Amino acid sequence: MGAPAAAAAGAAMLSANEAASYASGRQVAPSNRLRVGLIGCGGMGRGDLATFFLNPEVDCPIVCDVDDAMLAQGVALVKQQRGNTPATVKDFRRVIDRKDVDVVLVATPDHWHALPTVYACQAGKDVYCEKPLAKTIAEGRAMVEAARRHNRVVQMGTQWRSGIHFGAAVEAVRSGRIGKVRQVRCWAFHDWLGDVGHPKDGMPPAGVDYDMWLGPAPKHVFNPNRFHFNFRWFWDYAGGLMTDWGVHLLNIAMWAMGTDPPKHVSSIGGKFALDDNSETPDTQTAIYEFPTYTLTWEHRVGSGLGMNGRTWGIWFTGSDGALIVDDAGWEIIPEPKKKRWEAAKFPGSVDARPAHVRNFLDCVKSRQKPVEDVEFGHFMSGVAHLGNVAYRTGRTITWDAAKERAVGDPAANALITCQYRRPWRLPYLKGA
Repeated sequence: MGAPAAAAAGAAMLSANEAASYASGRQVAPSNRLRVGLIGCGGMGRGDLATFFLNPEVDCPIVCDVDDAMLAQGVALVKQQRGNTPATVKDFRRVIDRKDVDVVLVATPDHWHALPTVYACQAGKDVYCEKPLAKTIAEGRAMVEAARRHNRVVQMGTQWRSGIHFGAAVEAVRSGRIGKVRQVRCWAFHDWLGDVGHPKDGMPPAGVDYDMWLGPAPKHVFNPNRFHFNFRWFWDYAGGLMTDWGVHLLNIAMWAMGTDPPKHVSSIGGKFALDDNSETPDTQTAIYEFPTYTLTWEHRVGSGLGMNGRTWGIWFTGSDGALIVDDAGWEIIPEPKKKRWEAAKFPGSVDARPAHVRNFLDCVKSRQKPVEDVEFGHFMSGVAHLGNVAYRTGRTITWDAAKERAVGDPAANALITCQYRRPWRLPYLKGA
């Protein structure tokens, strides 16, 4: 087992041991406790908080959501796991204001990732932020700036980065096992995603502060599809499957291939399968030219027949063979005319989220950078965003990584930054 895999395995073991000790009634000294404030009590936020609760030093004195129904579920989770009733607020700033909060867990829709993260860093709090890091590249850079300027630990919640078998597959690629890699393919074909219909605009549900939900996003009349979960399919709030799933898979690809930025990015696709009011493409292909290899991203909804029998995965093609990995495991296949080794398959590993959270908590204490540090999270989220920028402009993007700008393309650069609705303003945001 290599270094990345060993680190993930150790984190997972520690998480299990600490969870067992909590269940057996071991008390944690007050000085060792970490108090988490949850911002966003939806399914992802509650799942993340439940994972944080596997660690006995974690408490949660406050939860935040703009929807009373989500708040109630967040409260119920804390009561079930810790036996206390947390305070509840609808304004995330009241979480950040509290002196009894050490860590902020941001599990909001994408357009709300940047502001709480930057404000929390300014207030001296560490942050675990769900993926993608931000809705735009410029917001991500502001988050990196805030973390560095205020010396905060910020981890992006892409848990596969802490997966044991993902780490082993990445190490095999980086070691040269399949030779020089010249092509990478990532795909996500989802037969479980389908048409969301054409619901009429109307009033938000009772107990929802809809203006706060919109926050920095443009003013828009309430529509059920632009709200919980389906917000992913609207440009005002997110980036569709390119960022929702692309960040996961591209994260593994970039982990293996390094952080040299792409030179050119193009993308094609459209709404070829769905008849609904969503905006992002249900079918998309993005092509990236990196200095020494090419990478393609493909997604589609309504069908799940993927490459090599896998509905999603990452395929590395090297001079001596190929390596394919997904959640079920990984395999290496030799080039038939070379066959310097036999084909081999390796199983998947346990859920990586506990290890990912444990790594973050350890780094909060040690002040080291976590495995999915904000800088890397920004880089690889940016790779996904560029696929959407190319799609939305209909042009090949020539990327100036040093300036984080598209060369000679004002329309593309307008999508790289972000205009906030008043009165919201994001500190450290450039190009607005």
